[in-house]
Amino acid sequence: MTSALSACRDADPASALGRVKKANKIVIATDALYPPNEFKQGGQIVGFDVDLGTAIARELGVEPQFQDVKFESIMPALAEGKYDLSLSSFTDTRERETRLDFVTYLSAGTMLLVRKGNPKRLQPGDLSLCGRRIAVERGTTQEDELTPASAAEPNAGARLRACKDAGRPAPVRLSFDDQAAANAALAKGRADGVLADAPSVVYGARQSADRFEPSGQPYGTALYGIAIPKHHDNLRDAVFTAVKDLINDGTYRRLTDKWGISAGAVREPKINAATG
Repeated sequence: MTSALSACRDADPASALGRVKKANKIVIATDALYPPNEFKQGGQIVGFDVDLGTAIARELGVEPQFQDVKFESIMPALAEGKYDLSLSSFTDTRERETRLDFVTYLSAGTMLLVRKGNPKRLQPGDLSLCGRRIAVERGTTQEDELTPASAAEPNAGARLRACKDAGRPAPVRLSFDDQAAANAALAKGRADGVLADAPSVVYGARQSADRFEPSGQPYGTALYGIAIPKHHDNLRDAVFTAVKDLINDGTYRRLTDKWGISAGAVREPKINAATG
């Protein structure tokens, strides 16, 4: 099997992978406000995605350079070539695949975070969120659920449609720049619940000093993907090989165990594996 490092050595210097090798660094965009995958601790960017990105860089024989970027800005910046790739808890969707390539690395569904004891009896799988104030992070698939469908986002608004079809008031979407702000809205009573990816909800509940708890089970399970600009095929393929090698040598499992997200571990990476 050709290793990621040998593939890197053989890269055309003019290619995306060749440029990474020549620079001896890979620039990785991440929104460091989404624990446990990417967040700041003592001013340093840490988390599962950061550890995985560092391990991928090691496989490629280069240094990782993480850049803290607002989530909704990452995809257009990648398309413009400002970064080599992004590890930032991106759900691999068909719509996103029209703009970027994805190497999948983790499975995660959406979960609901509520105040301890769930005083408003909210559940993600029924109509109890209709008419409620629901906090989400901007640019996420959870925000899509609460955003009316449009020509650009024809699959958006699933939860809005469910409430409308049942004759119930629509949920009130509260969009925030980061997950910490969404959770703070719940803590302050501005929001009735928070919709986010399962790893973030579980972590948020554990770190809440017993103020929050998850409600119900994860739904809409999908794959996270490492986002890479279109037409950078050799870089994409080298990242794919690196992730596969990290799974096979046990590094990946050690990292998922470290960050408490082993329930979402995958057996192998895939390229552009969106199902919705």
